[in-house]
Amino acid sequence: MLIDIGVNLTSGQFASDVVEVVARANKAGVEKLIITGTNIPESILAEQMASLHPGRLYATAGIHPHHAKEFNQDSMPALSDLLEKASVVAVGECGLDYNRNFSEPADQRRCFSAQLQLAAEKNQPVFLHQRDAHEDFVSILSEYLPQIPAAVAHCFTGRADEMQQYIEMGLYIGITGWICDERRGQELKSIVNKIPFDRLMIETDAPYLLPRDLQPKPKSRRNEPMYLPHIANVVAECYDLSVNEITEHTAKNSQRFFRL
Repeated sequence: MLIDIGVNLTSGQFASDVVEVVARANKAGVEKLIITGTNIPESILAEQMASLHPGRLYATAGIHPHHAKEFNQDSMPALSDLLEKASVVAVGECGLDYNRNFSEPADQRRCFSAQLQLAAEKNQPVFLHQRDAHEDFVSILSEYLPQIPAAVAHCFTGRADEMQQYIEMGLYIGITGWICDERRGQELKSIVNKIPFDRLMIETDAPYLLPRDLQPKPKSRRNEPMYLPHIANVVAECYDLSVNEITEHTAKNSQRFFRL
């Protein structure tokens, strides 16, 4: 069984064929999908989609750092209500992104801290995002981490030292098709086998990060969860293990993390 821990099924890129996308994923052996919530409206939609397919689709509920400027007094009550839903299995996507600063860093930090506090109160795992903000990210996360059941560095694309620090902090690491990118993913490909088996999870982050080494190349640049087996194969090669072993480990980790 394969579990895709990060799929942006609420994206407009899937608006016309989301049912077919889920069916293709299932046919490819991807039996469970975690739909990423990136703001309040998208988190509500993610929960609604997941509730239609219990046992197969799940959702996270959170505010991505790009949307931190939208954070207000109504945000936490709305997320708290969503976390009471059976299909919602984590807080997030939350974190810091200083690469684009679509929201001011101060707003990002305030929004991130509030969601970590909520995760602690609700005893929920957190689905994390970090880009070009490692020091602030670690500083804020460290304060709340002892009170949070689990945390995953979603779509990890950072350096070896950052990955090692996350592992020492007890984080899980989510690996995407970035590892299949011959231009940008070489460092990740060289260090991925340093992730302990019990901390490794895989994801597509669809519709983004289509694996560049897919053969034959898809006509569309849109990524789909049906390509998760390809990512699993590349990860298996990096560990010099069979794909079945990687599939088994990542599925068990995902089930434990999200309490599926």
